Amino acid sequence: MELLRRAFVIAQRNRKKIVLPEGTEHKILRAAEIINKEKIADLILLGDPAVIKENAESIGVELRDIVLVDPVTDPHRERYAELMCEIREDKGLSKEEALQQLNDPLVFAPLMIKNGDADGELAGVSHLTGEVLRPAFQYIKTLPGVSAVSGAFFMFVNNPHFGHEGFLVFADCSVIPDPDSRQLADIAIATAKTARSVLGLDPRVAMLSFSTKGSASHPLVDKVVEATRLVHELDPDLKVDGELQLEAALIPEVAQLTAPGSEVAGRANILVFPGLESANIGYNLVQRLAKAEAIGPVLQGMAAPINHVSRGCSVSQIVNMVTVTAIQAIGLP
Repeated sequence: MELLRRAFVIAQRNRKKIVLPEGTEHKILRAAEIINKEKIADLILLGDPAVIKENAESIGVELRDIVLVDPVTDPHRERYAELMCEIREDKGLSKEEALQQLNDPLVFAPLMIKNGDADGELAGVSHLTGEVLRPAFQYIKTLPGVSAVSGAFFMFVNNPHFGHEGFLVFADCSVIPDPDSRQLADIAIATAKTARSVLGLDPRVAMLSFSTKGSASHPLVDKVVEATRLVHELDPDLKVDGELQLEAALIPEVAQLTAPGSEVAGRANILVFPGLESANIGYNLVQRLAKAEAIGPVLQGMAAPINHVSRGCSVSQIVNMVTVTAIQAIGLP
């Protein structure tokens, strides 16, 4: 967990403004108190301030120095509505419609970021993933040149022999069901960048398949082979290899037999799965059966850091994800 502690320290030294649209939720309030006391980020809670204060008092949470913003009455609404109309001009969005939509904290939060009033957002405690991401895609959009937004999970397993002293990154676990070769290459590059910028990791990326170096022949294998070639072309300095079966990626003895001479095989700390199905099943298996700690999904490729948590998340997971969101904000232009 040394990598995570490093992230906390970086966030504390470079305080970013993170907006939490679900400001009335008890788990958000408990996490906000911890984040504020640890000085991890400067928080903005959205919602009716009277309700936020009442809920906080009912569970004994101290909100001193945390900014409370009511989307319904905030004086920035006019400016945000104008921004919305400019961005969605081709959709014919009227100012009246924009003002109405701004009553929703999940719409208000991305406009705060777009206007420079916040640096990042975390939501999902009481909303579906699509509800969180739809306004983000509409108003924040993706980084220039990015063809695929993806989601990575930081996995802390109970075996220091795997990855970086028991730490691995899995992707894409949350966004693209069936990535093509170019999308898979972009996922690999983005995940390496995330691991490097958020946790200071030296990335070693394994492009996973059910084949290792031609041991099987199938169009699904060909997709991974082509993705690996594209990664080498797009980011020649990145340590990446594929196609690799899981055991070839993680176990040195197997790597020596099936992928001799590889600087990644047997030592991978980033696992890029060939599709969402395998990635989602994979991270859940490791989390549930191996009792690994999973942090994520960490969204990659957005023009500003907007992340979501599951509705069943814990307070500590919210704290961790706010930290990651803040680190992402530090690394973005």
